[in-house]
Amino acid sequence: MGIDSRQAATYRVVTIDGPAGAGKSTVARLLAERLGWRFLDTGAMYRVVTLAALRARVDLADGESLDRLTADLRVSLPPGQVLLHDEDVSRAIRDAAVTEASRFAADCAAVRARLVAWQRAFAEAADTVTEGRDQGTIVFPDAFRKFFVTATEEERSRRRHAELRARGAAVELETVLADQRQRDARDVARAIAPLKPADDAELVDTTGLNIEQVVDLLFHKVGARP
Repeated sequence: MGIDSRQAATYRVVTIDGPAGAGKSTVARLLAERLGWRFLDTGAMYRVVTLAALRARVDLADGESLDRLTADLRVSLPPGQVLLHDEDVSRAIRDAAVTEASRFAADCAAVRARLVAWQRAFAEAADTVTEGRDQGTIVFPDAFRKFFVTATEEERSRRRHAELRARGAAVELETVLADQRQRDARDVARAIAPLKPADDAELVDTTGLNIEQVVDLLFHKVGARP
């Protein structure tokens, strides 16, 4: 993944980790815009690897094959886009099949190591707001500011259900909640980079708050730090 970096400069990183449905991706993107920083969507990285693997008909359970494929990918993340070999795959990586299969890339140690390197290279070029599940614990342990954004499971499932319905998906709220519980359990129990707040992360419960309120809250917290 070719990303320009400036060796002499030290840039700040704000990490936003949390479970699915907590709103961290939207919050991170809007916070980055408000700060004038770059936004790093780590989930998009795992999704683009998964999309490439599905297209190449690679066995997702074969870690060595998945790693070899990842090593040959050329991925870039210009603002608002995800490019795979110069093809804009921003919409394609949001396909339900990609979402379902992305856990294989996330659970592959070799692929995760490559993507951690991509993420760190991205943040070498500018001040960055990044979101994921291991940003404050594994990828950027010395981040300028760390947040762990969460909400009740009912709130998170309602948000996800509304998002899916807005896309035209006919899915029941109970199904979304059951899938979310399975994903939460898998993320917490993952042997590699399990979901957990960093020891020095600030917990932010977004239950009952809208996106603008959460962004305002984090913006002021980032600005309050010397």
